[in-house]
Amino acid sequence: MSRHTYTAVLVPEAEGGYSVEVPALSGCFTQGESLVEAIAMAEEAILLYLEFLIAKREPLPEEMEELSVHIGDAREAMLRKVTVTVEEGAAVVQASDAPCLQALA
Repeated sequence: MSRHTYTAVLVPEAEGGYSVEVPALSGCFTQGESLVEAIAMAEEAILLYLEFLIAKREPLPEEMEELSVHIGDAREAMLRKVTVTVEEGAAVVQASDAPCLQALA
């Protein structure tokens, strides 16, 4: 099992909830109705992203030392370190099983 930590950018949305981006993982976005839900969704998105890369035998991205993020019209954003644990043999996600990940293929 291995642990991986990435920075998640949480942006409050005008209509409520939070959008989330993980800049070190290209195309890794999610959202949640509350801050707690958004962080939980970020954990799940990161884990699925990493498991997908492992299944394809691709290297896992390193955390970025510097971030540059466009937050649109939002007046604020929050940064949160999110750590996930990838279990040995967890590489079972396949593009055909996860349509949202097919763009990574």
